[in-house]
Amino acid sequence: MAEHNEEVSEKLPIRPKESEVAAPNGAQAKKQESKKTKGGEKEEHAKAHAPAPTSLPDFILERNKLFDELKKQADVELLEKEKPTINVTVDLGLDKEGKPRPLMPLAAKAWESTPGSFLKHVDKEISADVVIAKIDGKQLWDLDRPLEYACKVSYLPFTSAEGRNVFWHSSAHVLGEAAECQYNCLLSHGPPVESGFFYDMALSEGQAVKEADWGPLESKASKFFKEKQPFERLHVSLEDLKKMFGYSKYKMYYIDNLLPPEGSTVYKCGTLVDLCLGPHIQNTNKIKAFQIMKNSSCYFRGDKDDDSLSRIYGVAFPDKKQMVEHKKFLEEAAKRDHRKIGTDQELFYFDELSPGCPFLLPHGTRIFNALQKLIRSEYQKRGYQEVQSPNLYDVDLWKTSGHWAHYRDDMFGLKVEKREWALKPMNCPGHCLVFGHRERSYRELPIRMADFGVLHRNEASGALNGMTRVRKFQQDDAHIFCTQDQITQEIEDLFDFLRSIYGLFGFPFKLNLSTRPEKFLGDIETWDLAESKLKGALDKFTAKGAGQWELNEGDGAFYGPKIDITISDALRREFQCATIQLDFQLPQNFKLEYMTADAATKVKDTKEAKGADNAAGPTPKEEKPASKAPKENETPLTKAAAETAGPSKPAAPGAGRARPVMLHRAIIGSFERFMAVITEHFAGKWPFWLSPRQILVIPVMPAANDYVFEVQALMKEHKIPYVDVDVSGNTLQKKIRTGQLQQYNFIFVVGAQEKESRTVNIRNRDDQATQAKGELVPLDDAIAKLRKLKKERRLVNAI
Repeated sequence: MAEHNEEVSEKLPIRPKESEVAAPNGAQAKKQESKKTKGGEKEEHAKAHAPAPTSLPDFILERNKLFDELKKQADVELLEKEKPTINVTVDLGLDKEGKPRPLMPLAAKAWESTPGSFLKHVDKEISADVVIAKIDGKQLWDLDRPLEYACKVSYLPFTSAEGRNVFWHSSAHVLGEAAECQYNCLLSHGPPVESGFFYDMALSEGQAVKEADWGPLESKASKFFKEKQPFERLHVSLEDLKKMFGYSKYKMYYIDNLLPPEGSTVYKCGTLVDLCLGPHIQNTNKIKAFQIMKNSSCYFRGDKDDDSLSRIYGVAFPDKKQMVEHKKFLEEAAKRDHRKIGTDQELFYFDELSPGCPFLLPHGTRIFNALQKLIRSEYQKRGYQEVQSPNLYDVDLWKTSGHWAHYRDDMFGLKVEKREWALKPMNCPGHCLVFGHRERSYRELPIRMADFGVLHRNEASGALNGMTRVRKFQQDDAHIFCTQDQITQEIEDLFDFLRSIYGLFGFPFKLNLSTRPEKFLGDIETWDLAESKLKGALDKFTAKGAGQWELNEGDGAFYGPKIDITISDALRREFQCATIQLDFQLPQNFKLEYMTADAATKVKDTKEAKGADNAAGPTPKEEKPASKAPKENETPLTKAAAETAGPSKPAAPGAGRARPVMLHRAIIGSFERFMAVITEHFAGKWPFWLSPRQILVIPVMPAANDYVFEVQALMKEHKIPYVDVDVSGNTLQKKIRTGQLQQYNFIFVVGAQEKESRTVNIRNRDDQATQAKGELVPLDDAIAKLRKLKKERRLVNAI
């Protein structure tokens, strides 16, 4: 691929130098020379901070000219299209009280009426918040794009996840336009991300993005907003795309490797024409607040062996007040950053000798063990069987599962004794081996198989981010093998599992059902049955007061529908930790079977029949059929083709046998990622049962040191393990302050009075009223209350 890129770049026109692009004419040159002689050093300073040239290089002008020509042709073709009447239903969603608004049936014309045109029938209070349209609950649609068929149209505001992504994607295009004007650069790509957007670009040699450039870029963007630049959509053939973007090896990579033969869409706003699937907001005037947040370097495609690019991050909002709120949010998020707290509290660290693989320090390991103990305690209640499976497998396993064809680049591989191996990135294929290693009966099902094994995924170095994106991790991973009749009950039990775990952390959660995608495995009847079972389980769960679930049509995995669960932390950020996935494909790939009730009856009958047959003598053996030779016109698959093709479909189970259904499930998901989430959720102030620093015992004077150690020993004896003492030479106030900064849940201050009466003076981290000397608590009472607090796993730090 690198060779291909170099070959393309050799044929591409060389980008003109800045001096050529912005070369002044004779009159301008004289004027500039005059100013220079008068201004002296002042002029030199002004030159250093001068705005970028306003003229654009030829490669941009030619690109835009081709777009305008093709757009003109497309507009003529659109006018000539027949425009039959179609029935459209407008769904305005829920009102302020959470009740559905009445549906609006409208007569419209195909290839003429747009979702934006219907907003004239809608109150401004509603229409003003609209960012994008959605067709039939499935496809996002530009507000100014003509409808093509009868459909239901709904609208999404900025406050929705999809609406926000569209808004930030459009804002990224504005950033791209500003960057082209500022630097005459080659753009790579600019997607929305969790908290804004970015754009990657290749600058001319000697150029670099500096913080001093942010202001001019923001000024340009502000100008574009006022110009109310429309986002114009155009479908372009592959041939014309290559003409349009032939100047850029980055765009050419996307065109050559990622686009279908029929071409793709491009969008224009202002002077920017960009390769993009869209959709986008109507025009740039929707953007009222825009700010560049940072810039950095990155690699094209995240590959360290590829070109180094400049990346600029930004954020934008449809309301200036939202920008103010966002800045406050960022300040609070920075205080809660798990990387900072992890360092301050000595929970974990990273080393370049093993990138992306966290070292859990003793205090971090305490949190990890507490989480694992919590999950194990639930496993014991809920009938799970814990197993341990290998870390390393022959790649034949991954070829059987189908992962090798689609996931091999994300796996760590090695060759040993002429065999190819890979570290496991997930447990499911190994669990299929465990299920299939012996005969299984229907009486054993459901089998709930859990595994805390270490997993490795070859994440790109540029994607690694603290504990939230790592290469080595462990999950509360489990797979349930069951019959189709058991699916509903198992799903309901998993919902109860979710509620039990997330309730302990104070996490509200949302449920989303993702259904059959366009490309799927299996038959529609099986999918419909599976989806109906999931819907039934969701309806039953939400009817008990668990809120509402949302439907993501067409977003299921290729092997089965799934339920994604997102939690909200203290800052109302959403994270997907849990997932429940139905899988019909993996049991088929591994030819997993179990004996049904019919088979058990037949086995009994067969044994009785064999007893009678033995008296009649042996039966002749059947000859095995010869292996079938390939026909003349059949070509055997090459090794590479066979690997890409994935596993062949095995024959259906015989009479009296059936395939199990496989449920993939995780509740907290990756322990490492979950630790990052709860670190920021609690801001490092851990609940007592989870805390790596539960109690600090401090003596008022050296004479009380022996009592301090006695208190520590008694606490540990009663299974309150994380009790530290401070008998250093520091002052009492400094000891107390150090304990507070280290976020001990309770600080016991003891002196002669406490020693004599066998009591403790308790300072509660979360109760300001206890920070001075208060009522003395008998030591036995304190131990009993703390044991209860730990056992009940309460969130509130109070005894």
